[in-house]
Amino acid sequence: MSLENYGILKGKPKDWKKGKGKNAHYQILVDDGKNEHRVAVNVNSRVAPSELLYFVDDNFSHPMIEKLPQLETGYRNVDRSSRDLRLDYVRGGLFDTSKMVPLECDIPGPSNDLNELIQKYVEKAADMNGGMIYAFGERWGPETFLPDSFFGFRPGSGIHDIHMNQGNSEKWEYDDAPYQDGGLLIHLPEENRWVAIFLAFQSQCFNTDDITGHCLPDVPVQKVPETSSQTCEVEVSESIEAGSVIIVGALINPDGVDSGKESVTLFNASPKSVDLAGWSIKDAAGRKSHLKGEIRAGSGTRILLSGKGVILSNSGGSISLFDDQGKLMHEVKYSSREVRSGWTIVF
Repeated sequence: MSLENYGILKGKPKDWKKGKGKNAHYQILVDDGKNEHRVAVNVNSRVAPSELLYFVDDNFSHPMIEKLPQLETGYRNVDRSSRDLRLDYVRGGLFDTSKMVPLECDIPGPSNDLNELIQKYVEKAADMNGGMIYAFGERWGPETFLPDSFFGFRPGSGIHDIHMNQGNSEKWEYDDAPYQDGGLLIHLPEENRWVAIFLAFQSQCFNTDDITGHCLPDVPVQKVPETSSQTCEVEVSESIEAGSVIIVGALINPDGVDSGKESVTLFNASPKSVDLAGWSIKDAAGRKSHLKGEIRAGSGTRILLSGKGVILSNSGGSISLFDDQGKLMHEVKYSSREVRSGWTIVF
């Protein structure tokens, strides 16, 4: 199915937070000169083994780096015709994937885990005149009336899936496609060099179909060296009570063309963060859109609909939310009388 909003975020890192515990992400606050954004970088996996594979090239050279400085700061959507600005670990000639090794995200002591490896280069870019970060992945937001759940800026906006996005295991293979991998490229002009950070899950494979990006049959997942027994905590699937995550709003009839502008807003009323991987929403006609990302306790998120799955009818309908086991978590209905152009219905 592929990522719906693949692109590049260019900006200056201002702040950061290390990822710890379940479903850990290293969070980077990026300023593009006009707006702030959050870059959410996976640093462990909710599927065992928890350690991510990584490769760092601290003197990265590739034709792409000649074009990146010409981009304006901020987020730029990159369509499939612009392969020269898209990452592909398998076909892009970026690096040797056999050199990727696993690294734990949170180990006691200095400079020895994935959080600290990323932070080393993010801090350099923050401190250096002209230092810039380029994050490749899928955008979320802007979330018009929701503040960012980590840094508090408004409107909430950011980019995630900063990792390989093909060769996924069955549960996530709907995200597969070539030429849409995530990663971080960091420009350090005072040192006249680029740093590239590439990440992948150990559950992914590196021999993928040129059209779908799915793992080719009878190809084993890449084997990696064993690591120490100390690992990041792996998230165990827990039963989440229906009504813990609810649908609180929906933009049914955006101004202008509806396609790609309709949205559904969710709120996590529970005391724990909820990982939306494998969750989905359905419309009254049974069309489905898959969800991803995380909602922190007491926070919300706006799901922008691409028009390829759920389509919200202006004549009335329903929206249903399902967890990763297919359990109905919440459902709302609306009538044509409630639909107004440009207005979000609050349920």
